[in-house]
Amino acid sequence: MSAAPQPGMSWRRRAHLIIDRGAGDDLSARLVHGGLVALIVVNITALVLESVPRFATAHERLFHGIELVSTVLFTLEYGVRLWVAPEHARYRGLSDWAARRAYALSPPALLDFLATVPLYAALLGYGDLKILLLFRLLRFFKLGRYSPGMASLGAALHAERKALAACVVILIGVMLLSATAMHFVEHDVQPDKFGTIPDAMWWAIVTLTTVGYGDAFPVSPLGKVVASLTAVMGLVMLALPVGIIATAFAQEIHRREFVVTWSMLARVPLFSGLDAAEIAEIMNALRARTVRGGGVVLRPHEPAHSLYFVASGEVELVEPDGSRRLDEGCYFGELCLTELAAAEGGIAAHATVATKLLVLDPADFRLLMLRHPELAAHLHRLAAA
Repeated sequence: MSAAPQPGMSWRRRAHLIIDRGAGDDLSARLVHGGLVALIVVNITALVLESVPRFATAHERLFHGIELVSTVLFTLEYGVRLWVAPEHARYRGLSDWAARRAYALSPPALLDFLATVPLYAALLGYGDLKILLLFRLLRFFKLGRYSPGMASLGAALHAERKALAACVVILIGVMLLSATAMHFVEHDVQPDKFGTIPDAMWWAIVTLTTVGYGDAFPVSPLGKVVASLTAVMGLVMLALPVGIIATAFAQEIHRREFVVTWSMLARVPLFSGLDAAEIAEIMNALRARTVRGGGVVLRPHEPAHSLYFVASGEVELVEPDGSRRLDEGCYFGELCLTELAAAEGGIAAHATVATKLLVLDPADFRLLMLRHPELAAHLHRLAAA
């Protein structure tokens, strides 16, 4: 796809679609996002290899060059993201500078800013500060912007933070109990390893986590019983947070997809009076459709019998009284409860960028109402009202 903006699209809007959304098969967005991901990987690899003295000495100029180029590109990325901030849906009610200020204070923007700190600190004479290594390592977390899975995992961890904190409290309690029991059982036999409860806590934590370094182990029969019970509790302690995170991760992915699609369906006047369960039934009838940038969705004089929901990207509608652009979450088209609607033509639609659509066809919709008469009756009552 050409880097130049399409007619009616500003450079800032085009830059926003490329760097922030990158919908579908847009070549420009794929190149930009792929390049940034590759740059992050190269940075982390260089950081790791630079810690090896022989590599650091032999390739000092290469590592310095990577850091210099990376900082320039990350700074450019940060500047572009600030520039296009007013195009974000969440900031569109603000002035340009207010939108940029709000974006600059957001966690992703702060992460982008910290990624540029190490080189500038070095230029100011603070390059020997060890904390700058942490700032360079923070670049790894920029990958979360390009990975929906990492974003969902972060949301799952945040949602279950109380349950995970409870797991930590339980782990500490079990560790103290095991360490205290082992101290009383083994302190006379092995005073150097279990003479105090803090000494026994090291053995307890490596046993509960199933690491088992073998540097401390019981020798008395009663001590072996305590160790066996601690090892079994360790399996439980590992399974508990893993189960919580796995369940929350799956629920977060499902919830995100449901909420986005539900919010689009709920905007349709015909569906606005339905509850979540009824909208979920309609969601099952949706089919996905991907349209390349510039691709035709509806031709002029072609009746729009289906409902089209913009999941990502942008669609331009050309109507007799003018044109308008539909962003994520918007919908267009018509849907009749019984027979095909005799809609007049004259509306054309094409994707301005690579776009993902969710389509509700009349045939699928009528089949859904045949399967769920109560839903059909409810929709008829809403339509009559």
